[in-house]
Amino acid sequence: MTTKGHVYVIDDDEAMRDSLNFLLDSSGFSVRLFETAQSFLDALPGLSFGCVVSDVRMPGLDGIELLKRMKATQSPFPILIMTGHGDVPLAVEAMKLGAVDFLEKPFDDDRLTAMIEAAIHQAEPAAKSEAITQDIAARVASLSPRERQVMEGLIAGLSNKLIAREYDISPRTIEVYRANVMTKMQAGSLSELVRLAMRAGMLKD
Repeated sequence: MTTKGHVYVIDDDEAMRDSLNFLLDSSGFSVRLFETAQSFLDALPGLSFGCVVSDVRMPGLDGIELLKRMKATQSPFPILIMTGHGDVPLAVEAMKLGAVDFLEKPFDDDRLTAMIEAAIHQAEPAAKSEAITQDIAARVASLSPRERQVMEGLIAGLSNKLIAREYDISPRTIEVYRANVMTKMQAGSLSELVRLAMRAGMLKD
């Protein structure tokens, strides 16, 4: 079943977690609950992209510290902060640290779901782009030193013969390396290999 996206709720108040779980689940989101910011951060490396909805005042790591940690790791997850009445200064600080918006409790259910949808919609392209860039970097890292040299020769426009001469290898061996490079980089053509190299920062556009 497709969902509107993943939502990660962080709140030390069990009643609030249950309430948000019911609301967001019935609104079509895939919801996961966390009692503390630290437990969320511990799980973060294995989580799919989604929107974080966090209380600002919590024991241990609070919402502000969570934002600082997420910002330090350049996490693409959008974060909505929930504040109690009169916590506007904290909410302003949260926005400065990268929160996409804040809600004062008690809040309107429809407003919360609309804000989550908007946050996911706005942040998703950048998150996908970052994931693709990391995937390409992993492909480059899988190349052996010699395969990397051959790739650099190919994207520099050198022929197999010229690359072979540069490294004192037979052109036939270069062909094998070239085939390995294309397979590992998942490139169907030389132009695609060049585009991947640009995305990986091997070529400056």
